[in-house]
Amino acid sequence: MIAIISAGIAPGLALLSYFYLKDQYESEPFYLVFRSFIFGALLVFPIMFIQYVLEVEMVFNSDFLYTFVAVGLLEEFFKWFILFFTIYQHVQFDEHYDGIVYGVSVSLGFATLENILYLFANGVEYAIGRAILPVSSHALFGVIMGYYLGKGKFSQGESRKKWIFLSWSLPILLHSIYDSILLTYLNWRYIMLPFMLFLWWFALHKAKKAKQKLTETMLP
Repeated sequence: MIAIISAGIAPGLALLSYFYLKDQYESEPFYLVFRSFIFGALLVFPIMFIQYVLEVEMVFNSDFLYTFVAVGLLEEFFKWFILFFTIYQHVQFDEHYDGIVYGVSVSLGFATLENILYLFANGVEYAIGRAILPVSSHALFGVIMGYYLGKGKFSQGESRKKWIFLSWSLPILLHSIYDSILLTYLNWRYIMLPFMLFLWWFALHKAKKAKQKLTETMLP
């Protein structure tokens, strides 16, 4: 049991620490990051229940609709909902990069508990593969969500609406593509590799841009 819990928690904490420590000038309060992590974890149970009902009732007659609505839209929208209504207006959300810290925190809270439950059900031998794909992809979706939410927070007028729209729609799209690759293609590994490389590049590029904005604001 200890081995499974440790293997389930380790990748999420490692990724969260990486993005948290990138905030060099004014690290976010630990309690607020931890709270976001817990909120993300608590989302697992209602989302799993809704997904179970949708599957049992056979609401969707195609894999594409199932992955888009029951997985991509459901998971990413509720993570965004938590982020928007618990963090977006918070006084501590005062820098562009902060959105990435909290986005990653909520996403990795969800991914970590989901990972632990999966390893309990299927065995610790899946820990490495889960760390490379599902856990890291959730973190990267969180980076993208947080980046555009930060853009929206510090923009005005119509551009604010555009960035907030992208903060939930783009992670939903990317998550749906990720799951479609897993469910649709027999040789999914050959497609997943370039997709994950793109996802890492895209997310890290956004994190770098947010960090540059942070550096610019700190210069005299």
